[in-house]
Amino acid sequence: MIKTIVEKEIANYEWIDIFEPTSEDFTFIKERYNLNEASIKDSKEPEHLPKIEEFENYTFIILRVMSDNFKENSDSIGEVTDRLTIFYGSDFVITVHKRRIEFLEKLKNIEFTSVKTKNSRKLSVFITTAAVFTFSKTLEQLSTRIDSYEELIFLKRMKQQPVLKNLYFIKRQIDVARKVIFLYKEVIEHFHSSSKKDVYTRDLKDLQVRTSTLYENLSENVAQLLNVFFNISSNHTNEIMRILTIFSVFFMPITFVAGVYGMNFKNMPELEWYYGYPIAIAIMIAISVAIYLWFKRKGWL
Repeated sequence: MIKTIVEKEIANYEWIDIFEPTSEDFTFIKERYNLNEASIKDSKEPEHLPKIEEFENYTFIILRVMSDNFKENSDSIGEVTDRLTIFYGSDFVITVHKRRIEFLEKLKNIEFTSVKTKNSRKLSVFITTAAVFTFSKTLEQLSTRIDSYEELIFLKRMKQQPVLKNLYFIKRQIDVARKVIFLYKEVIEHFHSSSKKDVYTRDLKDLQVRTSTLYENLSENVAQLLNVFFNISSNHTNEIMRILTIFSVFFMPITFVAGVYGMNFKNMPELEWYYGYPIAIAIMIAISVAIYLWFKRKGWL
């Protein structure tokens, strides 16, 4: 669906937004604005990574925007982020997106004669800044989820499989965001070139660097949490093995005594003793007490 947001009578450029584009929509903008077939083809790929290409009469940009409602078990770039394509020339800006993007709806109501949006390039910078900011907004959500699993790991007993599965999805989502934010660098360098940089492009660059750093820290936190989880699981397994070993040490000599006097050979004089049974039990108890005292002295109990 093609919708004109800004007409040239209001600004010195027009902004056309295409939501859920069809083949006819792409054919229309290609012919009207003389767009290259290669950029049209790239803009149709659902999981295309951020890129920028300059053509003779326009600049082509693919952005990824953090999805507003991605599921907790999302792990691919198409599930975690949405694609936003921008074509901008001297007198036009075209945005193309398949899913509804919240900040675009808000941008449609701004004053297009302001300094921030006085030409097509500045509007593109403004849109790119808003796209990067969506990753900053998601940081708090991911941090909260990591904190909740940290509490579960340290303070509560959780089954291993759900924790590992959920931490895996968080790690994948962070990795996707890190990759996308890193690839924004080329787009930002285009806007922040020495001849074109201004306060808004500097803000965009600072936002990208800060967001990238925060995601790096978040990735390290998840990695450390996974290491802690594996260590706790390993210690728990070791504790179980220690208890089982202690039980086996106690019962091995008792089993030996019982085995010896359970052979029932004819020439075993102890079998005829009146007090043979209580003596054998006493021997077993004495051995167990001796083992217990030895373990206690070694600090193993």
